Amino acid sequence: MSGRIQKVDTQGPELRESCETGNMEKRQKIKKEKKDFRQVTVEDCHLPENFKEEKDQKCKKSGGKYSLSSGCMKNQKIQPGQKPFTCSVCGKGFSQSANLVVHQRIHTGEKPFECHECGKAFIQSANLVVHQRIHTGQKPYVCAKCGKAFTQSSNLTVHQKIHSLAKTFKCSECEKAFSYSSQLARHQKVHITEKCYECNECGKTFTRSSNLIVHQRIHTGEKPFACNDCGKAFTQSANLIVHQRSHTGEKPYECKECGKAFSCFSHLIVHQRIHTAEKPYDCSECGKAFSQLSCLIVHQRIHSGDLPYVCNECGKAFTCSSYLLIHQRIHNGEKPYTCNECGKAFRQRSSLTVHQRTHTGEKPYECEKCGAAFISNSHLMRHHRTHLVE
Repeated sequence: MSGRIQKVDTQGPELRESCETGNMEKRQKIKKEKKDFRQVTVEDCHLPENFKEEKDQKCKKSGGKYSLSSGCMKNQKIQPGQKPFTCSVCGKGFSQSANLVVHQRIHTGEKPFECHECGKAFIQSANLVVHQRIHTGQKPYVCAKCGKAFTQSSNLTVHQKIHSLAKTFKCSECEKAFSYSSQLARHQKVHITEKCYECNECGKTFTRSSNLIVHQRIHTGEKPFACNDCGKAFTQSANLIVHQRSHTGEKPYECKECGKAFSCFSHLIVHQRIHTAEKPYDCSECGKAFSQLSCLIVHQRIHSGDLPYVCNECGKAFTCSSYLLIHQRIHNGEKPYTCNECGKAFRQRSSLTVHQRTHTGEKPYECEKCGAAFISNSHLMRHHRTHLVE
């Protein structure tokens, strides 16, 4: 017998032919997408003057017209850091035309890459690949410490800091190190001693006069930036821009993990911590960590005993305004969340979400000991007590 291992064809001729046909179709689709990117001409992209030429002028080196597929941009060498391809809508620059094409889809709303399972569409094929792992359950990036798996390598990198506690962000003033850049940014405020601009109303100080001007609008009530659609006004132009997206429906910031989109970049950052399990805000009293600074502030009131939100009806006080709002519905009878299936109404959205599972049959909370599943975490906790008795 020969020492060489022979490849055995375990597929039938029909199955093999079907696979070859499918692979050929995929290759043709990829070629077409690449061709579409290459066909963008210089006229379509907004280039600086030193890159522009007349449309019909021939390239002296290549002899071809000025198009990205002709290789003329290779002749016009792009220097490092140079971004000659500029978006005509927002002015953002790119070093490659393909990146500009993808970016422009944010403005046009075009999402050519569609999931065959649920119909959700994306502006980039890479985002679709990550999204499809929700359906397949594939999580190729596994934490060596705890076995937790992720759909993206970037999420694993953030997660691993929980175990390693690698403090890579160092303060240049005192050499103190932190695991997250947000923690370092918060710490560095300790070293800022020169705060020249002080508010006459409350004494709060700022390092920039522009920040003081914006702050003072809290006291004066001035809101110079008004929405043309609904008249709502804001103290800052940036807040108006984000608000206007509620009318246009524009959500330019999309999560690569699940495809959920947001009108504000900071909302995306907070949302992504659901996937990465990052909780950069630690309580100095008990060590409990939170994904949002606002949640930490509310939590710290448990230790301080501060209950700033008081019910006018019964005098009960709360750590958070949203808790007060929910409580007040006991007095006014308001139940704004209604079930589409049976019409039952609830004071809280979370109560409606749990109720809806009685219709869908979904039971996301499973007991690790016996496998029994429940519609809410509270039901699971109550079930756990039966095992303690045993």
